[in-house]
Amino acid sequence: MAHWRGVFPAVTTKMSSDGTVDLEATQRSVQRLIEAGVSGVVMLPMLGENASLDDSERERVLRSAAEVVGGKVPMLSGLAATTTEGARILARSMKKWGAEGFMVFPSLGYKSDGPETAEWYRAIASATDLPIMIYNNPIAYGVDVTPEVLAQLADVPEIICIKEESGDVRRVTDLFIAFGDRFSVFCGVDDQVLESVALGSTGWVSGMTNAWPAECVKLFNLCTEGRLAEARALYRFLTPAFHLDTHVKLVQYIKLAEHLVYGAPEWTRAPRLPLSGEERDRVASIIEATKAALERSV
Repeated sequence: MAHWRGVFPAVTTKMSSDGTVDLEATQRSVQRLIEAGVSGVVMLPMLGENASLDDSERERVLRSAAEVVGGKVPMLSGLAATTTEGARILARSMKKWGAEGFMVFPSLGYKSDGPETAEWYRAIASATDLPIMIYNNPIAYGVDVTPEVLAQLADVPEIICIKEESGDVRRVTDLFIAFGDRFSVFCGVDDQVLESVALGSTGWVSGMTNAWPAECVKLFNLCTEGRLAEARALYRFLTPAFHLDTHVKLVQYIKLAEHLVYGAPEWTRAPRLPLSGEERDRVASIIEATKAALERSV
């Protein structure tokens, strides 16, 4: 079974101004990420507007990304569904489309309790032989994969990793106390990565890596190497932009960052609307200040 570690950007799905998927721009962004040294990519995360796409679009995104990835790094797909059987069907389809693993969300239609949550992940794991990262974000989805819930899944070999985004960095230590190295623990939020890696996390599913992949890979490596003084300096440059990863409009914010940093299209699909007015100016000023700080640090 796979062992994931390192920086895995949650890749944005590029759109045209009319809301259609821009496969060429998405491929270019994946190529840019790989050239910058990321350890894997997560296509079709919620940051990639997964829930706004239909299955034919999801297929095209995965197949086109797989052409670029070409086995250089693991390519995961976000897997989000409402029903258990729908999730199992989608998992089998995504494997055919090129996914080499899944980042699995809780049910989008129901806030399950502990036993229901464990059964959800167990059932999806049995649909294919591909490895699974559990997406744990109780702040956004109202479902918490606590150590107690995860204990019910320790016997499922396909479940190898948890993306920890509970907002409480102490959870990282709780997971290692409970399970040792049974599960890889990935930091799931940009503005907690230094703290998370310092406590033992070995991976990072990152949003702002889309904009600054080389810098984020460098930050992660400094953290894992214990070069914390250097890591803190870089982290402080990046953290104002990292805070944008925690906002409800993170898709618009991160796409704007990509646009301002390297010219990628910033368009999203409705009901998300383009940023405008004071909000766009405020976010753009944070991004431009981060760009300037990074340029001065070189």
